[in-house]
Amino acid sequence: MIDSEKQRRLDTAELIDETAAGAAATSALPPDDPQHAGQTRSQWRDVWRQFRSHRGAMIALVLFIGVLLFVSLGPYVWTIDPTYVDIRARNSGFVAAHPLGTDQLGRDMLARLMAGGRVSIAVGLTAMIIAITLGGFIGVMSGYFKRLDAPLMRLTELFLALPLLPLLLLMVTLFREPLSQAFGPAMGIFILIVTAIGATSWMQAARIVRGDVLGLKEREFILAARSIGTPPRRMILRHVLPNVLSPIMVAATLGIATAIITESALSFLGLGFPPDFPTWGRLLFDAVDQMVLYPSRVILPGVFISLTVLCVNYIGDGLRDAMDPRIRGR
Repeated sequence: MIDSEKQRRLDTAELIDETAAGAAATSALPPDDPQHAGQTRSQWRDVWRQFRSHRGAMIALVLFIGVLLFVSLGPYVWTIDPTYVDIRARNSGFVAAHPLGTDQLGRDMLARLMAGGRVSIAVGLTAMIIAITLGGFIGVMSGYFKRLDAPLMRLTELFLALPLLPLLLLMVTLFREPLSQAFGPAMGIFILIVTAIGATSWMQAARIVRGDVLGLKEREFILAARSIGTPPRRMILRHVLPNVLSPIMVAATLGIATAIITESALSFLGLGFPPDFPTWGRLLFDAVDQMVLYPSRVILPGVFISLTVLCVNYIGDGLRDAMDPRIRGR
């Protein structure tokens, strides 16, 4: 009798796992094609196929990869030090030695754009990881545990009500010097900027994930898994997280764009990285005083910021269409 009861529980658990996997695949796959119903298809292959049909997202992906190659591999081709000062070549135009000119101190603009892009994109990626991790955790806890829903959502609404830019400026002002002394000027400011942006950008992801978890709790496989005594930790890791992966990935792509803009705004206000540590926002700040005489120094970093943010937004839009069956095919 005991053996048959254990076997029944094992069979039920296997059925629940298969149902949960099917639900996760359904949330990321387009409707079955009758002509290929008998073929076994990878869900990520189907997502990629649907993503390719979004022309704007594909163009944005190609451009974004181009920007990444420019900032990551470009310094190996163009080996001029972005911090090297050549007073004799200051304020030069577009010449062979400096294809994009130099600034008021003779520093090569092409090298500074590459170095600034590495920092800005690194800030965007790191701050996005912090925001998505924090927002996903709070969203899952709030949606799954009823007793935590009210306090966590009130905390989320409190952060949403705060004026984020003044809060960021206050955090930078208070912690800039201690972190710079502890980790060095560059690394200290990097840690401060990504932590400040990530700690003030998690609210939207938390609310999106919470909404999906609340709907997911009423699904049949969740109720069945709960009925056989599946512990909450296993329930969240095995059944809940795979089914909320789609909105988390979309929120992650959009979080990169938000972080890049926020870092650029802080650097433009002079509260970001030090002058010898270029970012795209810092290049804009340094060029403001001479933007009438040398407009290219403002246009070039501005174009890279706008292009990167636009590409990331289009990629996120394509991922949303590819992974959400409710709006697929519109």
